[in-house]
Amino acid sequence: MGKDFEGGGELSAKDYHDPPPAPLIDAEEITQWSFYRAIIAEFVATLLFLYITVLTVIGYKNQTDVHKNGHECGGVGILGIAWAFGGMNFILVYCTAGISGRHINPAVTFGLFLARKVSLVRAILYMVAQCLWAICGCGLVKAFPKSYYTNHGGGTHGLAIRYSKGTGLGAEIIGTFVLVYTVFCATDPKRNARDSHVPVLAPLPIGFAVFMVHLATIPITGTGINPARSFGAAVIYNKEKAWDDHWIFWVGPFIGAAIAALYHQFILRAAAVKSLGSFRSSPNI
Repeated sequence: MGKDFEGGGELSAKDYHDPPPAPLIDAEEITQWSFYRAIIAEFVATLLFLYITVLTVIGYKNQTDVHKNGHECGGVGILGIAWAFGGMNFILVYCTAGISGRHINPAVTFGLFLARKVSLVRAILYMVAQCLWAICGCGLVKAFPKSYYTNHGGGTHGLAIRYSKGTGLGAEIIGTFVLVYTVFCATDPKRNARDSHVPVLAPLPIGFAVFMVHLATIPITGTGINPARSFGAAVIYNKEKAWDDHWIFWVGPFIGAAIAALYHQFILRAAAVKSLGSFRSSPNI
């Protein structure tokens, strides 16, 4: 359906043209200040995200530690932890959307790269920035309440005892799929062109996706869906348990992100069909 504009014209879906795919290697963007500003934004956003969320996890464990006058029903609970992760995603996506494109997560960056939304150079530097500042964010958590940090696992991820590696991997794949699929839908330029309110509301569904995934998967893996978050916590805590099954928190999110990118681009947006149609209609064939 189209929208009426002043002047009597009507804009239909056919008038919309997809933006060109990002080049694999864009040498020009390396010379632009906006490129480095975006990387700095990813730095700061990931640091803040890890500091607030990991501190929430450790605070909850401390408040429920019965050996230190805690109470089993104390603290914010799983619901509070999920709100912390979802809320911080909402805030930081809103703040960085116009600067770096609201990634804050190597899995999101990887999915957008597969969909040709960002160049290879930008994707790699974003992921490096996210991992480095995830380490710094967890380092800040350890620096302030150090005793709490050491006694309560440093906010690291791990597979719950009653679940198999396959179950944990599946939870990370599905959880990351939900997140990255939501990112694609919330930031779809075609929807943005049709509905002017969509860019403003985009952080909301992304934050809620993170919230819902945490509710479902905290009991299984502690909820990764963000390799930088898992990596930063493991590096700073750096004890044997922190690295047990750590591969799940890289492989699962990357697989989930890849599936989400392929589903959105080739099924929902029918990129393959459009390409085939353009090929068949070419006068040079």
